[in-house]
Amino acid sequence: MKSSKHTELANHAWSVADLLRGDYKQSDYGKVILPFTVLRRLECVLAPTKDKVLETAAKYANQDMNPDRVLRLASRHRFYNTSAYTLKAIAGDASHAAKHLIEYYGAFSPNAREVLERYDFTQQIKRLDTANLLYQVVGRFADLDLRPVERNDDGNVVLGEDGEPVEIVSNHQMGYVFEDLIRRFAEQSNETAGEHFTPREVIRLMVNLLIAPDSDALALPGTVRTVMDPACGTGGMLSAADDHITALNPDATVKVYGQELNPESWAICRSDMLIKGQDPENIKYGNSFSDDGHPGATFDYLLANPPFGVEWKKVKDAVDDEHERLGESGRFGAGLPRINDGSLLFLQHMISKMRPVDASGAGGSRIAIVFNGSPLFTGAAESGESRIRQWILENDWLEGIVALPDQLFYNTGISTYFWVLSNRKARDRHGKVVLLDARDYWRKMRKSLGDKRKELGEQHISEITRLYTEALAVVDAAERDGGHDLADRAGKIKVFRNQDFGYHRITVERPLKLRFEVTEETLTALTASKPIARATDAKAFAEALRPLVGKSWATKSDAWLDLKDAAVAAGVLWPTGAPFSKALREAVGVRDPEGEVQRIKGEPEPDPELRDYENVPLEEDVEEYLRREVLPHVPDAWIDHSKTKVGYEIPFTRHFYVYKPPRPLTEIDAELKALEAEIQELLREVTE
Repeated sequence: MKSSKHTELANHAWSVADLLRGDYKQSDYGKVILPFTVLRRLECVLAPTKDKVLETAAKYANQDMNPDRVLRLASRHRFYNTSAYTLKAIAGDASHAAKHLIEYYGAFSPNAREVLERYDFTQQIKRLDTANLLYQVVGRFADLDLRPVERNDDGNVVLGEDGEPVEIVSNHQMGYVFEDLIRRFAEQSNETAGEHFTPREVIRLMVNLLIAPDSDALALPGTVRTVMDPACGTGGMLSAADDHITALNPDATVKVYGQELNPESWAICRSDMLIKGQDPENIKYGNSFSDDGHPGATFDYLLANPPFGVEWKKVKDAVDDEHERLGESGRFGAGLPRINDGSLLFLQHMISKMRPVDASGAGGSRIAIVFNGSPLFTGAAESGESRIRQWILENDWLEGIVALPDQLFYNTGISTYFWVLSNRKARDRHGKVVLLDARDYWRKMRKSLGDKRKELGEQHISEITRLYTEALAVVDAAERDGGHDLADRAGKIKVFRNQDFGYHRITVERPLKLRFEVTEETLTALTASKPIARATDAKAFAEALRPLVGKSWATKSDAWLDLKDAAVAAGVLWPTGAPFSKALREAVGVRDPEGEVQRIKGEPEPDPELRDYENVPLEEDVEEYLRREVLPHVPDAWIDHSKTKVGYEIPFTRHFYVYKPPRPLTEIDAELKALEAEIQELLREVTE
């Protein structure tokens, strides 16, 4: 089915908005259109076996047994409906539409009924009936052809020239319809950027990078793989991974698992799994952070596109509790990111579900996740984000990062990145990370969809996949050959060692240098000083020093001698104690590059205003760095080693920065003169 066809189907469903206008807010259209689209799809899928199901239901109606299993066998799906009603028949009886639709909905198997319950479907039926809209809405959807395959008059599947069924609306294509609708609802509701689904071409690339290194192993007979998405949305990534693996090996068994917080998206994903024959119980509803739907489970492949920059304040107590109570034996032991971005929590959650690698090297998992740029570098040394990056790199799980073009997503134009991780890296890739700059691989869309103005063509997907897999091979070859030239390949690929992303955050101190003087401002400061007031009569003390206004001293000892003499001469107490001495120095001391170095227990006292920080590569000697980079400019500087911290960041853009020299001044000058002449000409036309 071409994209124009899926748009046509989405338009048909969306046209119901014309009926709802006035009785429903725009932001509530989805509460009607999405469940009815799901219902119509379920009906179309079940239509070929409807008579058989009704016959089986009648046969077992009065028997003392649960007919669920035989009804599933009769429907040839994991779900069924035992009602003789159809949407078309219900629409034809307007006065009883609500009664019949509720009966029809209630006749679904519990697993299918649960999907519609997430939309509060019974309440929507009553609301539509009250507004005298129900039969019209039902009629509109009864005309929506969502049959999966074409059938002849005898009910048999029509086969094409290749012997395969002629598809009308495949499950994959149905995903496009749902996602088109969700995109429109998101725009109506002003949803948060990155809140919803991932464009299908982005998913295909992501699945390629996740699975491509395993192509040979997946082709083996008896292959069984599990795939997990902890923020599965409508299930697009799970479906794509399933399709990719079965394309490599049609006999492979793929079991998919997921969890989703948005009820509408969860319902669509669950219905999709029902139709495909996957176990719908594997798709859990709820928040992955506070209510892990798959506790203790591990998977072969994990992939996700978690919401970008969304806070996790609602689950903070649960996350904090697990972090503090379980530590490294829990999911969040490595660290906690800022409250306004839970991206790295998702990644830790996924890492906790990697299969362990046994002594023979069997097992292990691969992870792919979509992030914005923030997780690469946000957070200073020893912050939560930095500790999480350190934990990932020191455990050698990060395989590669791929930078994608901006404007790829429907409701955000920001730049995004794939992170690919594995706990079963090939031996030659141990300790290495591949960075691939794919920001130039895109084509402009003929028509923008929200913020999505760019897309990946098939050639882009193929080329990026090729570059990534070749980069992994280059790492292997360089390691085997004993080479260390792991740098640039055509400006798009760079390979680094894990420790290259680590650094020491050093604190560079310089001595506090002061001269001392008494001015009118000094006296005002002394009068207002609380430490001075606690030690003596501040006003009297300031007045005692007034005869010294205009005088200055090069050393603290000389200054204190004269200040004390003045106070004693005026009959004012000269207090002792550190607070008084410190407050007096703050009032009388003046920073001066040529002033006296202040000391504490014989050591130079650091000046907070001159304090600086430097990031030094992890493997470099910090004292050597100081001698080379700092002391030639400030010879009196030193490092306070007690404040040194370890940090990790991945400055992707910096590694791929290409210097562009500024335009020649003559060219800029000529352009300015041309603009000036143009402006003068326009002014002349206006004034004449």
